[in-house]
Amino acid sequence: MKPIRTELLIIGGGVVGAAIARALSRYQLQVALVEKEVDVAFGASKANSGIVHSGIHDRPGSLKAQLCVRGNQLFPQLVEELAVLYKKNGQLIVARNAEELPLLDELLAQGRTNGVTGIAWVNQEDLHKLEPNLAPSLCRGLLVEAAGIVVPFDLVQALMENAVANGVQLKLGRRVVKIEVVNDEFIVYTNHEPIIAKTVINAAGLGAGEVAALIGDDSIQIQPRQGEEYILDRQLEGLVLRTIFPLPTSTSKGILIIPTVEGNIMLGPTAHSVDFTTDRGTSLRGWQEVYQMAQVLVPGVPDNAVIASFAGVRASVPANDFIIGPSPVSPGFINVAGIDSPGLTAAPAIAEYVVALLKEAGRLGKEKRDFNPRRTVLRPSRLNLQAWNGLIRNEPAYGQLVCRCEQISAAEIKAAIKRGATTLDGIKLRTRAGMGRCQGGFCSPHLIMLLSSELGLPPWQITKNGPGSELLAGPLRGKTVANLEEGGHEEKCVDPESI
Repeated sequence: MKPIRTELLIIGGGVVGAAIARALSRYQLQVALVEKEVDVAFGASKANSGIVHSGIHDRPGSLKAQLCVRGNQLFPQLVEELAVLYKKNGQLIVARNAEELPLLDELLAQGRTNGVTGIAWVNQEDLHKLEPNLAPSLCRGLLVEAAGIVVPFDLVQALMENAVANGVQLKLGRRVVKIEVVNDEFIVYTNHEPIIAKTVINAAGLGAGEVAALIGDDSIQIQPRQGEEYILDRQLEGLVLRTIFPLPTSTSKGILIIPTVEGNIMLGPTAHSVDFTTDRGTSLRGWQEVYQMAQVLVPGVPDNAVIASFAGVRASVPANDFIIGPSPVSPGFINVAGIDSPGLTAAPAIAEYVVALLKEAGRLGKEKRDFNPRRTVLRPSRLNLQAWNGLIRNEPAYGQLVCRCEQISAAEIKAAIKRGATTLDGIKLRTRAGMGRCQGGFCSPHLIMLLSSELGLPPWQITKNGPGSELLAGPLRGKTVANLEEGGHEEKCVDPESI
């Protein structure tokens, strides 16, 4: 297969790779991004808690502290430009008893050292005025106003869509299998075409160590850490308004109670080392651990309101800090690895940091005059009824509700497909169709048919998240005009409405 040439190649389509791609699309530079999955945000970013951290939890002097605080400062403008769902709701870090108060003091001092502003002590009385559903036994807390919440996959897709609109080439379903260094250039072999680039940025997340090893760089040792999370029915919206944190542990920020942008309450995550980066199963033990801590913080959390559960795996490293810089093997190979929490918050600042490294190394062109930082997305369910009716008059498909739980129309589904969705999960992450109480029980057949129609594929070739996750074994009704297995001819499905 003929090689593709580009000046810079990013490996990895999570939040960090997408943020870097968007930042580099401001410059006169040929940029391509490869992602092994069939869509961006299908790795660790899909299972992110969506918290925009303040920087109070990070060790002073670390890259995590520096880039988290900076990333937090960049978020308001970033989400405004990209029309990303975000809310600056603040966080409360609570002490369960008097013995924990010295730890809150230490956390306060650490936050101030890191440059976090808007931190305030909250006494027991005010704690319960701010959050009436907190456990009465909680004795004191820290209110951190800078923290927020965001829809993580919405952020990744927005970053990537804007990057592509500004000239970045996106290559999905490309797994990197081999890298050669020839005359100061990299030949990156994928399961499709090879790609030749002068500079490579390794933002491969859980695979960053394996990718670095392809050029003989064994400096990155990823330690996978799994976290289980549980989403509660939206009927509990308002149970808490701020993200509720206990005191952190040695391995994580603790099990949290998170009010999401869309109104659901999310509980978690756990934090356990695992042997495999693909270990994404939830468990009874995990639920019991999460629910026990949730009850300590908010006793009114019911145990029968879970509508979805999932697990993500974080790409931790032994040093417990981000690894960002040129590989010791080659200056043109930039590692961006070990990006666990607060990686999502830090992502725009990580992109800034990488841009500065490239500029210093003379690997960056001039800024474009025609760079467009904005993305536009229409969300009818967030409009008033008059505005929504106006949309329907111009395009009746806005009045055809496909997902009743989340009030998502056929027009939005079609727009998501045009923006790059090719799977049920791709639609789900772009529109929320299938994320409601029924978890796709009603809308999945309709989504399959819309994907089939828009992509020109038979319904049984539509997948949940890529090859191997097909939902249908074959046509459920009607007959094929010609069956590939029998005759090798083009397959066409009879219109179900005509049967």
